[in-house]
Amino acid sequence: LSARIAALNDEGKTVSVLLAGDEVAGLIAMRDEPRDDAREGIAALLDLGADTVMLTGDNQRTAKAIAASLGMADARAELMPQDKQKIVGEMRAEGRFVAKVGDGINDAPALAAADIGIAMGSGTDVALETADAAVLHGRVKDVANMVALSRLTMRNIFQNITISLGLKAVFLVTTVFGVTGLWPAILADTGATVLVTANAMRLLAWKGLRDS
Repeated sequence: LSARIAALNDEGKTVSVLLAGDEVAGLIAMRDEPRDDAREGIAALLDLGADTVMLTGDNQRTAKAIAASLGMADARAELMPQDKQKIVGEMRAEGRFVAKVGDGINDAPALAAADIGIAMGSGTDVALETADAAVLHGRVKDVANMVALSRLTMRNIFQNITISLGLKAVFLVTTVFGVTGLWPAILADTGATVLVTANAMRLLAWKGLRDS
């Protein structure tokens, strides 16, 4: 029975032993199946340069089996809620920017401790209330989409600041030296507003990361 239990654990299953008195009546092996797009979502995060770590309360064998099936190299198992919170704190102390994704009550402390907590839309109310953001459709790949869109937004903001301050600087200098008058400077200021608005609206055309 011990060998059979170990084999089931290696398949990513948690095993309960059913007893009838002092006799073993059978084994019940259970496994939470990963979401359909979990492997694709993890791969998308890795492509973006993010490190992924599985934090779970399950046993070590099960955690390693599930992590391996998803392409994750690091799995930390048999964790209590406070253990997950401690690990997140340690990662932040190392200078990492940590995003914690979770959907259960046990994930709430770690969600609160992370730089940004992301709850799955189908998760518990506690997780949703604790998190800073939520993936409403429950797709793992949307976490990578969230990261990619955030980076595009920050890039767009820096572009807009450069355009706006650059135009103002040019027309400030040319106006001071009498090359341009007041009205062209006012029109340029209005034009800068139009340019940065149009540049920002380009993000509306973004449809997410392409399927690999």
